[in-house]
Amino acid sequence: MSLPLEGLSAIVTGAGRGLGRAEALELARLGAAVVVNDYGPPGRDGAGEPAAGSVSDSVSDSVADSVAGEIRAAGGRAVAHLGDVADFGTARALVDLAVREYGKLDILVNNAGILRDRMVFSMSEDEWDAVVRVHLKGHFNTTRFAAAHWRERAKAAGGRVYGRIVNTSSEAFLAGSAGQPNYAAAKGGIVGLTTSTAHALAKYGVTVNVICPRARTRMTEDVFAGVAEAEPGGFDALSPEHVAPLVGYLSSPAAAVVNGQLLVVHGGMVAVVERPRVAAKFDASLEKGPTFSFEELADVLTPYFEAQPRGETFAAVEALGLRRG
Repeated sequence: MSLPLEGLSAIVTGAGRGLGRAEALELARLGAAVVVNDYGPPGRDGAGEPAAGSVSDSVSDSVADSVAGEIRAAGGRAVAHLGDVADFGTARALVDLAVREYGKLDILVNNAGILRDRMVFSMSEDEWDAVVRVHLKGHFNTTRFAAAHWRERAKAAGGRVYGRIVNTSSEAFLAGSAGQPNYAAAKGGIVGLTTSTAHALAKYGVTVNVICPRARTRMTEDVFAGVAEAEPGGFDALSPEHVAPLVGYLSSPAAAVVNGQLLVVHGGMVAVVERPRVAAKFDASLEKGPTFSFEELADVLTPYFEAQPRGETFAAVEALGLRRG
């Protein structure tokens, strides 16, 4: 019996630890040949010296090489790529590596990211730029070269090709995490990038979706500091391994009809998030002119918002039991 991703190749960014590692292992378990990308040893804030080189042989003890070794030890195919996907040239080289090693690229999972949390009135320009660069630009860079690869293949074939992108956003974008204006903005931008790219690539046979995972990793150690870990052998709802199967599904032929969707996922739960809808509509009074005056807006909008329950912005998120972060 063939595996769901047999014959397909994948890139997983930020795959040296946490969610990315779990996703890379899951794609390999499902049959995909994987390029395991990670920047190297820096912490969750992106500080420190990255591992040098671009392929696994360059640094034998890198986290990317370690995960690639796990995959090969289990009988799968994997190579490591050590580099910063927020660098345009590095992202190009990453896609080129997948094509060179496996003949083509079929799946791209964007997961690389850092945190530099600060309240908006204290945040430095560098803290803003660094987080937006790694998350949002990093997602764009790899997407840009993967999309070009699929477009060229589709044109050469005279028809649709197989392509999957799974992006990573966060509930911080949904709920507006107060101490993460840079992170929340970048993650919101990733959702916009996802829906735009989904429309652009659908005609080539490529689907593009985005997940908001909840898992205990280096990135979220503060968010879940008060949540007790499971006893040895017990069920840990915050394990990254509970997120990975959704990534495997979205990467597979079974998800061919899923495109441009946002899904929240953690242990035992997947929620499909609806796109924003109009909650109320007000028209100017024709008797007073074709457009609103300041006074008319004050007369209709202030009473409307005063009548809304306080905190309703977060009501849908809280109803699902979702955490910010």
